[in-house]
This record gives sequence, structure tokens and C-alpha cells, in this order.
Amino acid sequence: MTKIGVRLVLLMAIAATIGCDRVTKHVAATRLSAAPSRSFLADTFRLEYVENTGAFLGLGADWPPAVRTAVFGIGNGLLLVALAVFAMRRRWPRRALLGVALFVAGGASNLLDRITYGMVIDFMNVGIGSLRTGIFNVADMAIMLGAGILVLEGYRSGRHAPPKTSG
Repeated sequence: MTKIGVRLVLLMAIAATIGCDRVTKHVAATRLSAAPSRSFLADTFRLEYVENTGAFLGLGADWPPAVRTAVFGIGNGLLLVALAVFAMRRRWPRRALLGVALFVAGGASNLLDRITYGMVIDFMNVGIGSLRTGIFNVADMAIMLGAGILVLEGYRSGRHAPPKTSG
């Protein structure tokens, strides 16, 4: 695939991720915000509306607004830009770039919520019995998928690295 083709695929992945996240959060806000949680597949999958002012699993939700803005807004924005620039300048492999694209797209969509509304809409929860995930959204899934791709790609490239010589 050409360099332009790779960039086009990455831009499409970013646009699709952000678009899907925005649409599902809108649907959650309009259909779930005033409704009780909904359970599917013998309570394996739940839909319930939560406004998360913190980060992962509500971390920092009780911090002062200025601190949340600095850490979750400015800090996350700088981290996402730095990751994207670093990956492009280092010419990471295509699969790793896809991982970065998904990670950055999910992070950017959640960042947009934090900047616009001061919180992120979460609405999905999975689990069996009392063993459950936190409540999350499509952007969170993209972040985790992107991180997973990066870990697998790092393992894969490390496995094929030439052995180190002493001396």
C-alpha cells in the first residue's frame, strides 16, 4: 500500500471512530439519560447512562475543576499530540500506526466531551454476576483496542529483533 493509501486508511479509522463515538453518546444522552438501566443476554451486557467527570473508573472525579481541566484536558491533549507525532516521525509499522490512530481517536473524542461539557458520557457495562467492568463508551473501546494493538505489535517486533551482543 502506498504512503497516501496508508494515511487515507488511518484518517478513515480516526473519522469512523470519532463519528461512531459521537453518535452513540448522543443516542445514550437522548434515550438512556432518563431511563433505568437496560439488561441484555442474561445481564451480561447493560446499558446505563453515566456522566463521568473523572477519568478511567471515575478517577479524579472529586478533584477541583481546575485540576481536572489541567490533567484531563490539557495533559491528555498534549499526550495525544505527542504520541501521534512520535509515531509518525519514528515511522512505526502500519499496524502500530493503526493502534495509535485508534488510541488517539478515542482519546480525542473523550477530550472533546471534557472540553465541551466538562464530563464524558459512559453507557456500556459488561460482566457476569458481580464480576463487571466499569461503565465505558465507544471511545474507551477504541483506546483499549489501540493499546492492545500497540502491545501486540511491540511484542511481535521485539520477538523478531536481532539478538543483543555483548562487548
